Amino acid sequence: MSVRNSSAGDNNPTKSRSSRRRTFFTIVVLFAVIAVFLVRLVDIQVVQADSLTADSVGNRSVGQVVYGSRGEIVDTNGVVLAGTVMRFNITMSPVNATPFKRTVNGKKIEISVAEAAAEIGAATGQSGDAILSTISTALKANAKTNFAYIAKKVDVDVLRAVQDLHIPWTYSEKSPSRVYPNGAVAGNVLGFLSGEGVPQAGLESGQETCLASTNGSETYEKGADGVRIPGSSVTSSEAVDGGDVVTTIDSDLQWFVQQTLAARAQETGAAWATAVVQDAKSGKLLAVADYPSVDPNNVGGTKNPEDRGSRAFTQSFEPGSTFKALTAASVLDAGVATLDTGIVVPYRYLPANGANINDSHQHPDQRMTLTGVLIDSSNTGMSKFGELLTKQQRFDYMKAFGVGTATETGFPREDGGILHAVDDWDSQTNYATMFGQGLTTSALQVASIYQTIANDGVRMPVQLVEGCRQSDGTMTEVPDVTGTRVLSETAAHETSDVLEMVYQKSWVASKWNIPGYRVAAKTGTAQMPDGKGGYSNGYLVSVSGYAPADDAQYVVSVSIADPVKLNTSAAPAPVFQEIMSQVLKKYRAVPSGATPPDLPSTW
Repeated sequence: MSVRNSSAGDNNPTKSRSSRRRTFFTIVVLFAVIAVFLVRLVDIQVVQADSLTADSVGNRSVGQVVYGSRGEIVDTNGVVLAGTVMRFNITMSPVNATPFKRTVNGKKIEISVAEAAAEIGAATGQSGDAILSTISTALKANAKTNFAYIAKKVDVDVLRAVQDLHIPWTYSEKSPSRVYPNGAVAGNVLGFLSGEGVPQAGLESGQETCLASTNGSETYEKGADGVRIPGSSVTSSEAVDGGDVVTTIDSDLQWFVQQTLAARAQETGAAWATAVVQDAKSGKLLAVADYPSVDPNNVGGTKNPEDRGSRAFTQSFEPGSTFKALTAASVLDAGVATLDTGIVVPYRYLPANGANINDSHQHPDQRMTLTGVLIDSSNTGMSKFGELLTKQQRFDYMKAFGVGTATETGFPREDGGILHAVDDWDSQTNYATMFGQGLTTSALQVASIYQTIANDGVRMPVQLVEGCRQSDGTMTEVPDVTGTRVLSETAAHETSDVLEMVYQKSWVASKWNIPGYRVAAKTGTAQMPDGKGGYSNGYLVSVSGYAPADDAQYVVSVSIADPVKLNTSAAPAPVFQEIMSQVLKKYRAVPSGATPPDLPSTW
């Protein structure tokens, strides 16, 4: 019989205890590892979830501006004067600018960065070295940069040329750009934008609230190689296009007026000139021309910054004798004189207040009516009629006509002119303001004075913009066009009759004659300031008037500054004639049928 050793085999207590310890240690270690993973998991998915998500999205998502289109500026007939066309910015990812494979004739070949840069440069009109420099400069600033511009505001042909290269680290973005299809036509009024798209002048600046668009944004996913993943775009906010500014300008007429004015200004050697065409019934501006002017497509081509705007709006001047129509109308409206009132008109008049007034040419004392005073454009005669009103009365009439106040157009930096308060008038200014000196007006204000007389004494707000047209066709920001009575209808008609006599009897009658139509008009000559508080040797010569005088429809006002080759009213008179003739023909104004007035000029 055999007997087993009780200390051997699986029943050994020492071995059993060792095995249990190893199992326990393994379990502890396992739980410790699980605990570490759990803590890390909570840290990743809870504590750092937002930042890590943002980081991961940032590594694969790219934000991009979605541009809204700036609104158009159109003429009264819907012709686009300023519009937006789509241009494109060519961009790239410098950090991903590496060699890549391209299939050529069924074979894959490697294109180096230098080769790709040369191809891009050929498409965009740059050198390959310039493209390489853009890459190196961007990476020097930020070694991980994912964005740099290659070319800005290129047309679709350049865009396609770059896209056809299939270089994986080049991209494009839309970039709306401003264009002016009619070049310099109305450029003085339209204004222009800076290279960065910031409004600089004219309607572009003044109508920014209507024209401005709101950009949107979108994001898209990119792969590890930086290439945009198709179909991955997500719009964050929608772009909103700007509204369209509808102007009162007739672009065809504007072109004619600009051409006519420029030709005469150059012929007479003028420093600058303006011409305004206004609808007599509504106050709408049909054309506002300046010489010199600007082409908004090439602002740099106009060297003098002062020529890049519109002097018709932004520069005032002493109007001279065209202003006498306002004084005559005020006298007639106040009832202090009639068309039959006669006065003695000397060459020099020395009123009791110490003023000293003289006419432009020597003459003996003459017996004149108000009609004769305006035909002869006598300063002394107008002074004798004007002093029949008090200073305050004349000031109030001038303010009612709009003198000393910017017009209602809202044009940027419009000059409201200078009309000092009555208490600031010295003895000479008291009389000088009767015949267009001692105060300043803009070309727009002079046109408005004649519009008021032509419109039976009712002044209409000067209107350049009809409103802001929204995408749904509704018109907003429509200006108030309520007229204001300045003169009685009788006084307006009597003033008009006097101005018709001026048109018939003036020394420039042959130069502004328009057969078939009755016209009311007045010339003016005023010394130009020297910039030092005095007067230069130059003159500003002008003509303002309206037609048909028996049913006034259109006002034309022309001013030519310092025409050195013809420094008289004979310089603007032919321009007035050409422009008014074109206006009457264009709008098919009915020829006058009634006989013009025949008023006595002497007594």
